[in-house]
Amino acid sequence: MFSYLREQGYRVIPVNPLFSQVLGETSYPDLVAIPEKVDVVDIFRRAEDVPPVVDQAISIGAKVVWMQQGVVNEAAASRAREAGLQVVMDKCMRKEHLRMRGIPE
Repeated sequence: MFSYLREQGYRVIPVNPLFSQVLGETSYPDLVAIPEKVDVVDIFRRAEDVPPVVDQAISIGAKVVWMQQGVVNEAAASRAREAGLQVVMDKCMRKEHLRMRGIPE
């Protein structure tokens, strides 16, 4: 996903407290540590780990939270929507991007 989005021209900022770099990009321990504006938070975590990520997305003023395929957390989604964020759940960003461009997988 990371490489695909970069190849499509998107700025991708990794967030992982276990690594200081991911594919040559600085990795941050959490969303709050990112020193620039974030529009979309793409969540690759188990459903039960989503709520704190959504809370951080709200706190940094993100516009969208995207829970990857297989990730569903209705309570976190509701909280994000109440805060004015758009929510996508249980969808692969790469697959959706390809579909929107009319390209079969």
